Amino acid sequence: MAVAHHHYELSPALMLRGNALGLSSMLIWSMAFPAADILLKSWDPMALTLFRFVLSVLFLIPIWIMIEGWQKVRSAPWLRGILIGGPTFGIAPYLLLVSQDLTSAITAAILASTLPIVSTLLEVVTGERKLRITFVLGLALSVVGAIVATGQIEAVSLGWGALAMLGSVVLFAVGSYLAVRNFPEVTPLGHTVLPLVGGLIVTATIYIGMIAYGLDVIPRHHISSTEIVWLVIYALAGLAISQLLWVAAVGQIGVALASFHINATPFYVMILMLFLGASWDWPAAIGASIVILGVVVAQLRRRGCVVQS
Repeated sequence: MAVAHHHYELSPALMLRGNALGLSSMLIWSMAFPAADILLKSWDPMALTLFRFVLSVLFLIPIWIMIEGWQKVRSAPWLRGILIGGPTFGIAPYLLLVSQDLTSAITAAILASTLPIVSTLLEVVTGERKLRITFVLGLALSVVGAIVATGQIEAVSLGWGALAMLGSVVLFAVGSYLAVRNFPEVTPLGHTVLPLVGGLIVTATIYIGMIAYGLDVIPRHHISSTEIVWLVIYALAGLAISQLLWVAAVGQIGVALASFHINATPFYVMILMLFLGASWDWPAAIGASIVILGVVVAQLRRRGCVVQS
């Protein structure tokens, strides 16, 4: 299928809007981390991933129909969306949970900071971005900021958890890129829903296969009202809403620049944990400041690539 490549100058308004969407996406997405920490104590990662997809899709499809009408939703490129979202968004969230389950939060945060690097390489390979010194410097500041935010600079221990996170990052970057670039005829809502439905189908298929194979992945404990609240936060904030804002940001400023914002996530998580009784974390605050500086430096030259949603 043909994918249009658009190269033109980003206006200040477009840059501001795209960065605001990226920041908001990661701020809301960060709510998933404390929720996942709590839920993983009693939920299998695949069962949790499936529930997240089901609730997100059931939440977004009615909104899409109400805003754009049934005819537009029905005529959307469902097959393309499912084929793109299935192997990318369907597997990336599960690998992220596996990584969080097998490694420390610090290791996961450092590994997640590779998303801007992967996204940049993706845009360079596809010819959508020419590297400039300001962009490379901004990228470096973004990664350094993420490392500072975790309070750790030693080498990350390798293992299945690390490989799972790297796999998640690559799939998420590729899925985000393809979702926005291959559906010029739909809005950010469509860019969000279509791949998520593909992810739901793949996740449900794997889950059913795991049950048929005899694996114990069915939740068997009593689910409390508090746990239900965390499940809703994990699904709607951690996927549905944050994903909608994310694909809108990618459509405005590209997947590479949008992904810079993920490296401020440790700071957002720290802010959320303050409300749960944690103390102020200066490394997280300083790291977030470095990430923001990286975002600004990377865009000092207003020339880039973007595909309007």
